[in-house]
Amino acid sequence: MAANIPTRRLRAREVQLLPQMRPAGTRGAVLEASLRLFAERGYAGTSLRDIAGACQIKAATVYSHYPSKEHILAELCRLGHAEHTRLIRAALLEAGSEPSSQVVAFVHGHVAMHTRFAMLAVVANAELHMLSPELGAQTFQLREQTITTLTEIVQRGRDRGDFDVADTWLATAAIGGMGLRVAYWFDPEGDVDPAGVAEQYAEFALRLLRAPPANTTMMLGDLNADFPQTEP
Repeated sequence: MAANIPTRRLRAREVQLLPQMRPAGTRGAVLEASLRLFAERGYAGTSLRDIAGACQIKAATVYSHYPSKEHILAELCRLGHAEHTRLIRAALLEAGSEPSSQVVAFVHGHVAMHTRFAMLAVVANAELHMLSPELGAQTFQLREQTITTLTEIVQRGRDRGDFDVADTWLATAAIGGMGLRVAYWFDPEGDVDPAGVAEQYAEFALRLLRAPPANTTMMLGDLNADFPQTEP
């Protein structure tokens, strides 16, 4: 008999959206249902009929709130990248000017997004390529800004001699990439809490950069608690 191998592409089962992310009424229900279905089945594997069925409305009703399935995805991708940007900026404000401290802060914000909003992170990252340049423009810009922020931190650390890596871009991609995978395996009911994941990943990042050991515990509050209820 075959082993019981999980078929879900992520461990999270609950849709987590801040109140300001969720529109009121049916529009909000459509957004939440779409998020769950896109996360579990993928954008291509979800139809408007599936979304309507999950909301117990007719497919035509979905069109009264969103012009197309792609518009729903565009909104989810924008929300995810906006919250990701906010969390990283908030963490960096507490970090000071040292590149090592800034890397730790960046990783804390990066991991916070992928533990607290796992479904949203999976959709915003894995399905982004499905968006047209027009509908994805704002999200693409946010993503590039985040990549640039980390790249500049790593390069500044190399220039100062704090980091010992041969290629700034590869180091940036490695740190960003390992954080992206958190959204797939993180289990809110598991043994490791979000703060613990963030601290471990910050340590991994510093080791990757061959930076001197540092205290990776950031004074950013408990990552298990709700984040500030502010507009993305």
